Amino acid sequence: MKILFVSLGCDKNLVDSEKMLGILSKCGYEFTDDEAEAEVIVVNTCCFIGDAKEESIGELIRLGRLKEDGKLKVLIATGCLAQRYSSEIFDDLPEVDAVIGTMSIDSIGDVVEEALGKKEESKEDKISKIDPLDAKPYSDSHRSLTTGGHYAYLKIAEGCNKRCTYCIIPYVRGSYRSIPVEDIVKEAEELSAAGVKELILVAQETTLYGTDLYGKKSLPDLLKKLCAIEGIRWIRLLYAYPEEITDELIDVIASEDKICKYLDLPIQHSENTILRRMGRKTSKESIEALIEKLRQRIPGMCLRTTLISGFPGETEEEFKELYRFVNETEFDRLGVFTYSAEEGTPAAEMPDQIPSEVAARRRDEIMELQQAVSFDLNESHVGEVLEVLIEGYLPEDRIFVGRTYRDAPGVDGLFFLEADKELMTGDIVKAKVTQALGYDLSGVMINE
Repeated sequence: MKILFVSLGCDKNLVDSEKMLGILSKCGYEFTDDEAEAEVIVVNTCCFIGDAKEESIGELIRLGRLKEDGKLKVLIATGCLAQRYSSEIFDDLPEVDAVIGTMSIDSIGDVVEEALGKKEESKEDKISKIDPLDAKPYSDSHRSLTTGGHYAYLKIAEGCNKRCTYCIIPYVRGSYRSIPVEDIVKEAEELSAAGVKELILVAQETTLYGTDLYGKKSLPDLLKKLCAIEGIRWIRLLYAYPEEITDELIDVIASEDKICKYLDLPIQHSENTILRRMGRKTSKESIEALIEKLRQRIPGMCLRTTLISGFPGETEEEFKELYRFVNETEFDRLGVFTYSAEEGTPAAEMPDQIPSEVAARRRDEIMELQQAVSFDLNESHVGEVLEVLIEGYLPEDRIFVGRTYRDAPGVDGLFFLEADKELMTGDIVKAKVTQALGYDLSGVMINE
């Protein structure tokens, strides 16, 4: 029985996909990348913003046609869209045979078996497995990695308590629940034993880790334990909310060699009026003070952020202030999303909704500015020596491709490396930067 697995959305969703793949592999199923050969297809869906919702629905419709054109017997929807719209999916997408919610991924093996059994008996009954959102996060460490084996995302918590006015995460993932330290460390040890060199810590918010289990922010303690694992070379921290970053956390990042001097700060906007309407728990002044502190106390610190353009009520002057803030702050990495009104969120009911074309124009202006900022910052690194994690080879150019500590996979830049010897994926080598290429860098390997 061949299964095709499609994972959409964020890296946290990808961790769930890899754990479901691990469960299915233990059940004895085979996997395929050939849609025409798949007898079961699982789509791990996303519905964070409108575009993600449309992509998930489009994939389910497209793949559902394989019941006529291929060997497909069972189509299963899992993840956020399945959690939020479980009953609507069966009404609007009759090709879907089963839905599995975000807190029910451990049932994937049973659901596949049950759905196949119904097909053999010519029954058209639908299967729905939706557990309560306050359920304990699934923390079994067995996974089937899809990232190439040299890096892996490590989810340390589920859900969120912030309840920003634009965000649906609490509605599809529940409140904030940390995964116990011992479970995380065990999983990290197994990943290291499998050859993983880089751990990328993710949660909806990593900075609040442990507050629910241990009564305090325990991310610094967790990081120290992960740094002690032999074989792990890099530890990268994503989704650190600025208002929750403590001096203790800064000290650990600064003092531990394995922790990348890289931090993702999802600030969303710079102007206090917008931040208040977003329900954010920070201010422009505190963000500026934190950025100054991080750069002073952690030499070489690389800061990434995300912004939302066109939030309800955003005036042209507020946008211009955001533009000035981006220009003056000079984030190393930056992405912009246009605001998406999600049903059931307070922001969707706010007055003064911004036309989509205005939000898109503002996004494009910020990204054009950031391109210039990034190029100037990259130019400043020419002549430096950086470690590069090798991820591939371009035979036609005889160039290796990798990343530095300044680059998270999939969202940041690449490093194009000339080397006079064969390198393998997962190798970490030193290289001298010789050229800035927009968001990317190129250089030559230094033989030691």
